[in-house]
Amino acid sequence: MTRKALSLNFLKPIVELEYQLHTLDTIFTNSLSISVEQQIHHLKNTIYSLKKDIFRSLTPLQRLHLVRQSDRPTTLNYISFMMDEWFELHGDRGGTDDPALVGGIASLNSRTVLFIGHQRGKDTKDNVIRNFGMASPGGYRKALRLMRHANQFNFPILTFIDTPGAWAGIEAEKLGQGQAIAMNLKEMFSFDVPIICTIIGEGGSGGALGIGIGDILLMLEYSVYTVATPEACAAILWKDSTQSLVAAEALKITSYDLKLLGIIDNIIQEPLGGSQADPYMASCNLKNELISSLNFVLSLSCSERKDVRYKKFRKIGTFYES
Repeated sequence: MTRKALSLNFLKPIVELEYQLHTLDTIFTNSLSISVEQQIHHLKNTIYSLKKDIFRSLTPLQRLHLVRQSDRPTTLNYISFMMDEWFELHGDRGGTDDPALVGGIASLNSRTVLFIGHQRGKDTKDNVIRNFGMASPGGYRKALRLMRHANQFNFPILTFIDTPGAWAGIEAEKLGQGQAIAMNLKEMFSFDVPIICTIIGEGGSGGALGIGIGDILLMLEYSVYTVATPEACAAILWKDSTQSLVAAEALKITSYDLKLLGIIDNIIQEPLGGSQADPYMASCNLKNELISSLNFVLSLSCSERKDVRYKKFRKIGTFYES
């Protein structure tokens, strides 16, 4: 059974108005007078306007809290909506099959592609199984195995990023977490096939980069992409995690900030209220952008794609001193 998403503080005015609207509908189900209909219509317009205002002015930290909601669509949700058909592949051929990172073969608009993505759980039990979307070394080795397969058979690679970071446990370090991510970074630069990466939720640290090297980098509107979570950044810099609001502002983690900085290529519009408000519409928007981006990168030669990919990441972090 799916756990109901917790109501965020900045959404409480909307929740209260929607409750009032539901109460009115219940009371006057079969006996709506003109005055009551007008009140309900006015209330609906008020809710819509309030939602637009709230979501237009979300702070970076509020965006982060929004994408951490349990009802936000996951990689497999998007795959189910977007692909004509698909099946999941398992295992790193080294004895593990990390459920925090999923991948497989799919058909997108009648073109065979390989998909890889972080997979969060929808409730506490599922999150424990999926390790809250934090992949282990086996997960990144599984991803690399699948990407090598795609490169061999000339399948474009689509990756979907949604993780607070790679699993940081002692066992992960023993199993070679850093080496596994570094190997993915190295090999993703060398692949001949197109690679399109999309941040669908939280893109955190090296855990995101482990499947984040591509020709085009897309972000859903309310998604975030960061070198460290605001909580971790605040704890490191100020020894005070309550300074996470300040850290989130300074880190420039929103899609609009990252587009201005040239780190991502395009922003995909989400439905009002976020992708969780209408997963199907969000999937349609994402599908259209993926098809368009894929057609563009396929028009480039292999050497041109590799050159674009290399230059994209070499220019990140450049600055000029006066």
